[in-house]
Amino acid sequence: MNDPYETSETHLERLLGRALNSFDLPDTVIERLDSALAHASSLRSSHHSAGLHRETYRHTYLLADSTAFTLWELVHNTGRDGAEQHELYTDEYEVRLAASRLRRPSPDPLDPTAPADPLFGSRFESGLGVSLDPSFESDLAADLDLLSGLLTAPQTPLPRVYLPDNSADHARRVLRRAENVDRPGEEVAGPLRAAFAHQITQVFGRYGHVEGKDAGFTLYEHAFLLFDGTETSLWEVEHTATPDGRHMCEVYAAQSTAREAMELRARVR
Repeated sequence: MNDPYETSETHLERLLGRALNSFDLPDTVIERLDSALAHASSLRSSHHSAGLHRETYRHTYLLADSTAFTLWELVHNTGRDGAEQHELYTDEYEVRLAASRLRRPSPDPLDPTAPADPLFGSRFESGLGVSLDPSFESDLAADLDLLSGLLTAPQTPLPRVYLPDNSADHARRVLRRAENVDRPGEEVAGPLRAAFAHQITQVFGRYGHVEGKDAGFTLYEHAFLLFDGTETSLWEVEHTATPDGRHMCEVYAAQSTAREAMELRARVR
């Protein structure tokens, strides 16, 4: 169920595309899942008998606001001619209830009297109407650890591709448009006058709400190659977390400082 090369967006599209009841999911749920950064899927329950095949999967998403959201997928063979069908739920109790209602595929699709599966002795059935399975919390914690690992695992950096395009003037303009009082001073600006090539990379981008108002944050790295062969970077934060929603630019000499500034702006407006 976990494809290391599948993005969370593609994974969600695949789930929604095959689910019979995807249109029953609230719009607010879909909107939250649009911000998913990583995901993990695991088999929660499996039952196979003479006539009924049923599996339940838990798909956990790590969202941009650092919270987790779980979709429950029920896969079964109760379609016409035993065709596989998929259903999605946002609550574990709901998927348990849906699983408990499944019956063996009947030779006559119009015959609703096919007996319920007598071997439905799964932990889903035993848990109907009571608290969640005790292993749920630990399983969810394991999924969150996996998602956090996906986000924090070191990646092999790609080689920089510097462009010799009046880079010293570019550095000057970046520093000039910075509005933060703690922007880099002459100790940083001086060496950048010897820059002869640079590369601009968007490192981070997010839109959200600050004190009930829309606000956007973007972090750029301006990397410079100097004549002596050394490399240095300016970190530019562009945001609209201002009292009047005006676009503002801040520049820092370190990525950690730039991220701290974004976090502060996201809390105080």
